[in-house]
Amino acid sequence: MGTVISTIHGVTLVTLQSSPAKVSFVADILERIAQKGINIDMISMAPTHSAVTSLSFTILDDDLMKMISFTSELKKETDIKALISSVNHKISVYDQQMKNTPGVAAKVFQAIAHCDADIRLITTSEVEISLLVSEADFDNVLMALEDEFNK
Repeated sequence: MGTVISTIHGVTLVTLQSSPAKVSFVADILERIAQKGINIDMISMAPTHSAVTSLSFTILDDDLMKMISFTSELKKETDIKALISSVNHKISVYDQQMKNTPGVAAKVFQAIAHCDADIRLITTSEVEISLLVSEADFDNVLMALEDEFNK
């Protein structure tokens, strides 16, 4: 099968700055978001700084208004600052052999290095690297990855 590059359009990045660095807090936030009918995709938590961290995740742009409602409620309860950026695109590079092949991440980033792209979020698994990119950088990043992996 080899390497597969896939995309998802219309993605919103949400970052909750100054979040408590407790797993119980993250679990509560994710449960409250789920109760609003919002599906979360990419999740990344920054290293903690004393008792706080930044929690980032993506949702579909279609759920933006529900998320704004949620973050408004959260702001009334906490000192957390929500940063929201919509109209992004997720590009995923998938290859089942990735888990046994050193250097795939290096190959991904070397391919897009010349794009000088705004990479907003990165998540990985053993077999996939996903990049959230801005609307302005989407075409260039996708083309660079396709050129690299479809050789």
